[in-house]
Amino acid sequence: MSEDTVSDGKKGERRVGIVLVSHSAQVAASVAELAQGLAGGGTAVPVAPAGGTEGGGLGTSAELIAAAAASVDRGAGVAVLTDLGSAVLTVKALLAEGDELPDGTRLVDAPFVEGAVAAVVTAATGADLAAVEAAAAEAYAYRKV
Repeated sequence: MSEDTVSDGKKGERRVGIVLVSHSAQVAASVAELAQGLAGGGTAVPVAPAGGTEGGGLGTSAELIAAAAASVDRGAGVAVLTDLGSAVLTVKALLAEGDELPDGTRLVDAPFVEGAVAAVVTAATGADLAAVEAAAAEAYAYRKV
């Protein structure tokens, strides 16, 4: 597949990529699976989990986050959602370095699960990075009772 082809096979289509950073590889992968499933199960939106450490332990890894961001970059920006505080700090450090993440990468302030679902569903419509970020952030307002 060429760089101009996204995973659903449409040539030239730029999509916002989503990276889900958790302290647990299993949590990141499960939230990615849930979000993609609720977005219709397609692979039109590139989503990558970046959970745990390189050795499989709990924590966050700058290397795993950078690799995940590179893997979902389709030229329309990358939205990064995190679970807990030190994941936020790791992503902020990568953004501050300036050359570790693709251009147009943003740390999104959103609840992890609900924000991930909103981000993936919105990105699946072809929305730009600002709209994906806004949809994910809006998930803070979702009422459950």
